[in-house]
Amino acid sequence: MNASRRTPLLAPSFLAADLANLQAETERLASSAADWLHFDVMDGRFVPNISFGLPVLQAVARYAKQPIDVHLMIEEPQHYLAAFRDAGASSITVHYEACPHLHRVVQQIKQLGCRAGVALNPATPVALLEDIAADLDVVLVMSVNPGFGGQAFIPNTLKKVAMLKELLVDTGSDALIEVDGGVNMDNAGPLVEAGADVLVAGNFVFSAPEGPVATLARLRDHLAGLEMDAVAAGRRQ
Repeated sequence: MNASRRTPLLAPSFLAADLANLQAETERLASSAADWLHFDVMDGRFVPNISFGLPVLQAVARYAKQPIDVHLMIEEPQHYLAAFRDAGASSITVHYEACPHLHRVVQQIKQLGCRAGVALNPATPVALLEDIAADLDVVLVMSVNPGFGGQAFIPNTLKKVAMLKELLVDTGSDALIEVDGGVNMDNAGPLVEAGADVLVAGNFVFSAPEGPVATLARLRDHLAGLEMDAVAAGRRQ
């Protein structure tokens, strides 16, 4: 693990939370190791599922202590950007595949005062972002096919994250690399080693027997331990 790399951010995904108790879930995450709260929006068109909308985001935002990271898995996201900002979004990520006028949408998000992100489906090459990478604050790499939680991590994601990191360096972009889907204790370290800056975790966090707060703390400690090992290894070289 590169000792100069930014400390990875942890973003538990509400898609896997107890949906009948979102206030309680939000409040107990307030004092956890979570850096962001990840909020997936699905429309049943871009992806084969329907999840949260604006009223739920507004409700969560009333109790949230961390920034809310909104991931729009929807068609024509440009029509809803201001509404999601007003509902509580700190960052808004749209899909490359849903935006034929991507540069315009990214600029809309920035003008709203939000962090602007672009997500890539597993089969979408990172090279397609070359012309817009310098304008982005976040690139979200889907490590599962979007639409449903609980899917298995796609191993090729590690190679894809490394390729994206190289592209961002080459284009002078400071964008954070976010990874969403199947993140757990086994792949978190390799993802950070490949270049990931933000790890989104759903089922791994909320379905753990010890609960989300303890699981996030364990993941944070695990990553910190790997970073210390990398620093020690660097000093020995």
